This record gives sequence, structure tokens and C-alpha cells, in this order.
Amino acid sequence: MFKSFKLLLIILFASSGVFAQTDISLEDIWNSKFHTESIDEIHPMKNGEYFTVLKHNNNSSSIQKYQFSDFTKVNTIVNGLDIKNHSVFNKYQFSPNEKSVLLATEYNNIYRHSYLAKHILYNLENRTLIFLSKQKEQEPSFSPNGKKIAFVANNNIYIKNLTDSLTTKITSDGKTNSIINGVTDWVYEEEFAFVKAYEWSANGKYIAYLKFNETDVPEISMDIFSNSLYPKQLKYKYPKAGEKNSIVSLYIYNTIDSTTTKVKASELNEFYIPRIKWTNKSGVLSFTILNRHQNNLELKTVDASSMEVKTLLTEKSNTYVEADNNLTFLADNSFIITSDKSGYNHIYQYSKDGVLIKQITQEDEKNKWEVTELYGVDENKKTIYYQSTELGSINRGIYSIKINGKRKKELSDKAGINSANFSSNFRYYINNYSEANTPNVITLNDAKDGDIRKTIVNNNELNSTLKKYNLPKKKFITLRNKKGKELNAWVIKPTDFVPTKKYPVFMYVYGGPGSQTVKNNWNSYNDMWFRMLANSGYIVVSVDNTGTGGKGAEFKKATYKQLGKLEIEDQIDAAKYFGSLPYIDKSRIGMFGWSFGGYMTSLAMTKGADIFKMGIAVAPVTNWRFYDTVYTERYMQTPEENYTGYDDNSPINYVEKLKGKYLLIHGSADDNVHYQNTMLMINAIVNANKQFDLFIYPDKNHGIYGGNTRLHLYTKMTNYIKTNL
Repeated sequence: MFKSFKLLLIILFASSGVFAQTDISLEDIWNSKFHTESIDEIHPMKNGEYFTVLKHNNNSSSIQKYQFSDFTKVNTIVNGLDIKNHSVFNKYQFSPNEKSVLLATEYNNIYRHSYLAKHILYNLENRTLIFLSKQKEQEPSFSPNGKKIAFVANNNIYIKNLTDSLTTKITSDGKTNSIINGVTDWVYEEEFAFVKAYEWSANGKYIAYLKFNETDVPEISMDIFSNSLYPKQLKYKYPKAGEKNSIVSLYIYNTIDSTTTKVKASELNEFYIPRIKWTNKSGVLSFTILNRHQNNLELKTVDASSMEVKTLLTEKSNTYVEADNNLTFLADNSFIITSDKSGYNHIYQYSKDGVLIKQITQEDEKNKWEVTELYGVDENKKTIYYQSTELGSINRGIYSIKINGKRKKELSDKAGINSANFSSNFRYYINNYSEANTPNVITLNDAKDGDIRKTIVNNNELNSTLKKYNLPKKKFITLRNKKGKELNAWVIKPTDFVPTKKYPVFMYVYGGPGSQTVKNNWNSYNDMWFRMLANSGYIVVSVDNTGTGGKGAEFKKATYKQLGKLEIEDQIDAAKYFGSLPYIDKSRIGMFGWSFGGYMTSLAMTKGADIFKMGIAVAPVTNWRFYDTVYTERYMQTPEENYTGYDDNSPINYVEKLKGKYLLIHGSADDNVHYQNTMLMINAIVNANKQFDLFIYPDKNHGIYGGNTRLHLYTKMTNYIKTNL
């Protein structure tokens, strides 16, 4: 009797522990209750023994200096409270001798990567301040000797001489929506992740820069409704698929004699220059040329003294070649670069004349993997540091390898996503690690063998918070499409999952070229929402379709010229697979996606109308004719060349199939995927006499955020799911 009573008490206490756990709320998620602690703006210093971190608190900013060897704080280099009227700054950069720092204050975003700011030169020795100019500037940078600063303002390039405070204007033809010098146009910024389009030579004698003539590029306009009696119009140049691009040209400015010379960059009528970089040979600039189809990449050099142009290497593809930042010139001007020409992205070394020396990394038959990031090269140790998928396509590990391709070493020791920030001398690195059910852990590691020297961030406070909640786990699976191709997926089931019950399925999708939603990492905001939905009685899943990343070039590039076709077929196959499971109600399958994912959701609700009961499409592309040249033509060529590829995969052309509950959401000031996409989808749906739901966020861009916006958005989507699925 006593034993039975004791057992009953144990059961009651255990049960009370479960029942005491808290349910996740949207307010918890979007009021940052599950905020993941991290380290912002790490800047390794020149000697390799120190780094700095940008901190924000109490309406001020500071730059704090730490020692790499043990992560101890040395001092506060800049305290924003010491700078009158400019206590908050968003970015910073050191002068070459690290005795001054350039602070970006009164910061305003322009597009995704670009910004305007007032830049203040702060002398760390005597604490004096110098404003760079009387206006807001873009992309300032020190000359190699630190005596000058170049910057862009109003589409022109300037050089400020810090010795006499005189400023020289080296271009004068800059004009809004016409001529841009030294920074890129909208499409380069968005699709090549490239803003600062000028570079100092190592000796400070030359500045190489790009000029964009966007005069003939068609203009997009959008109304801005807030804070004005009459709406204002934002106008900027945006080349849609098949339309005219900016004419880009390359120039070299000689700072000694103030002359400017145009480089004969290419014989092509239309081309892109997505990268420029000075080599280690004095006065020799490298630059990348891509043809408009982006299936022919050339790495070229130009000698600034003779203006002689040479081609170092050419890479061609039957589909497309992507420009990246993985180019490193060694002391002898041989260079390290990555390419997927073997079928998987790997590291190669070429001579200074462009002759292949060796493929440094390579997959084997049993394990097909690829390099996902090149961190750098330590020439003293003849060692390359990189990130790869060697532990599987959903994971990322940190590795080192000798330049000769030998003695490869795994530096990270856990499956999940590892990303590294190395010291300038490659003695240490800061590793940011997480896995699907574990928040980020940031450690200081020895670069020789990967040993952890110190745990910097453990997110113990978040872990303690999470223990109070009844959280379901994310689990990874693989499934096969009807062609037999293996697809990665994850599944979140309710914590009280009962195999004999029937559950609706909620599918999260992105699906665009090279992307991955199925990665073994902690994804705080969306994943907490998915866990909340799971505990509300849904099985939440995500599937990486054909065309996504981490699995080699053939898998990624299979969607060439038919963007959306194979992708939605895979998502439909996946929905049918989940619908076949005994605990799934196949009549209740829904989908949600944003941007490319909104496009996929729109295809699901039209081409897959018999499968999907509900869909939420946020900021969707609805016809690739409405999207930009660089991205769209890379995968589709132009509408004139491939009209069936465009038309056969536009959800606009399948709206007559629409059956389920379909919610369209868009920001009216979306500079990326224009509100036009949703407007023309609406026209098509109305013409087909189909019903749907719509919500517009005035003046919000592609991210739809600010204030209570995200809470409102996710409340609306949650209510829609619970009402209609």
C-alpha cells in the first residue's frame, strides 16, 4: 500500500511538471523572449592578437577591445557617450595604423546592403573629431598609408586629404537615376551583394572604380503613404528580365597626376563586372567579366601603367556560373579560387598566369561534399581554412588543409552549423555553433587543431527560458520525389503526438536556387512559431526541393530555364508522401512561403490545387517577367529567348485551378519583389472569378518589419491557419 502511494506521488509530481510548462505565444516570440545572444561586428585587428566588438546599450554605442588568446576584455576603445550629439554609431573601420577609427552615425538604409551616414574620424590618441564632409556619405575607405579617405556622395567619388583637410572630387558626372560612380546600381547590390565599387591600389597610387550609366534602364515607382497629406513617389532604376541594364565601365584614377583612364574591359556588347580586386603585383588589378547569360565567366587583369588587359582564366557552363568572393592572391600572385566545375564546389590553385596548378579539395565517391565558404589562406603555414558540407548537406563544418591538398584537418567537432571568424594571423577563430534543437554556442578556438580555449556565449539564459516551455523537437528525414531523387526534410510533431490521430500538415517552403531551409541550425523566430503551431495540433514540415543548395551543381542547376517546374513538382510529391502517412489528414495540407517561397506557395495553390487546402504567400513573385535581369536571366535567360519557361511556370496562368483558401500578403514599398506582382495576381484571380484573401502593409519593404509589424503579421497568419487548416 505504501509503495503504491509513493508511486502515485511520483506520477503526480511528474505530471504536474509537464502541465506546469508554458505554451508559446506570439507575443513571446516577437517581443524577443527567445532572443539568441550573439556577438556583433567582430573586427580582427592587424597583429592577430586582438579583436574589437561593437556594442549598443542605453542609447549609445561603444567599441570594445578583446584579446584573442583568452577573450579577456582589454579596454573600451570608443565610448559613444564621449562624442557629443553622436553617441550612437552603426558601423566602424580602423585606419591602417589603428590609431583612428571612422564611425558611421545618423545611419539610413538605402536598400538591402547600402546605406548613407555621416562619418566621423575619431582620433584615438587625442580624442579629436573630424567630419568627413558636410553631407552624408557612402562606402568610405582609407588609403593604404592612412593619409587619405575616399568616399562616395551624390553618385561621385571624393578623396579627402587628412593632412591638409582638402577634398578632391575625382568624378563629376554623377546624377541620380542616371550616372553612378564608385557604388553599384540596385540590381548589382541585390544580386551580386556588391556595393562598394572602387578599390585603392596597395601603394595608394591608383583607385579603380566602376561607373554605371543607368540612363536607359526603365524606372520603377512606388507611392509612400506615411507622414504626408499627399503620397510621395519613390523612383529608381530597376531592370526587369529582358530589359536594358546599366552600361558598366571600369576606370583607373591616378592620384599622382589626377588622370583617369578607361579600361577596355570586354569586347562583349553586354556584360557585368561583379568583382574588382587588386592583385599582389604592384599596379595590377583583377576584375571579373560575366556575359549577360552568366554562363561565361572571365577573370582578367589590367596593368594600370600600360593599361594592358590579360585573361587569366575562363569558365563556361551549359547553365550558369556564379560570381563569389572566394578569390585570394598569394605573395607570388598565384591565386586560390573556388569553382563547381567538377560537379561540387571546391578550391583550386592557379599560377600567376592562370595555369591550373591543382585542385586542392575534392569529394570522394562515398561522400559527395562541397566547400561553402573560403575563410582565408595562411601563407606562412601554407594552410587554407574553409567551411564545407563534409558531415552532410544539412551541416557545416570548419576545416584546414595544406595548399598542396594534403593534411586535411577537421577543426569543428559537432554536427550542426559551424561558422568561423579567424584572427588576422590565423592563430585563433571564433566559432558560432548551433544545431536544430540547440541555441547558438560561441567559442574561442585554436586554429591549429580546433580545441576550444573558452566558451564566450552559451545562451544559458535562453536555455533556462526554453525549459519552461513544452517544446517539440525538430527531426530530420529524407524522402524521394517521383524521379527517385533524395530530398532533405525536417518535421516538427506536437509534443503530445498520438500515432492513432489524424493531423493536418503545414509546409514551410522557400525552394529557390542554392537555398536551404533544411539546415541543422537553431532558427529562433520562425522555428519557435513552427513549434507553437505544432503544439496547436499541426505537423509542421519543410522540404528542400530540386534546385536547392548543398548537394552539388547537378542538383542545383537542374531547374535551369524552367524555374518553378521541378521545384513545385517536388513539393507536391512531398505533400502526397506526408498525406499517405497513417497519422496525416491528407485533406488538410497547407503551405507558407515568403519571396521565392511565396511564389512556390502560389504555384502550390494553383498547380497543386487538388493537394493543398490552404496557402499563405508573402511578397511573392508571380511572374518572372516582373523580376530583375541578373537573378532571373541567370536561371531563365530572357523572356524573348524562353517565353514558355516564363509562362508555363507563372501561377498567374493557373488561377482557374484555385480551390483552397489563399492569402496574399505584400508590403506596398517592396523595392525587391514589387507590389506589382501581387496586383497582377489579383487581376488574374478576379478575372477567373475566384475568391481569395489579401493584406497589404503600407510603406513596408520586402522584409515587412518595424514596430509591431511582425507581431501583427504572424498573428494574422496564425489566425488564418487555425481558421482554414
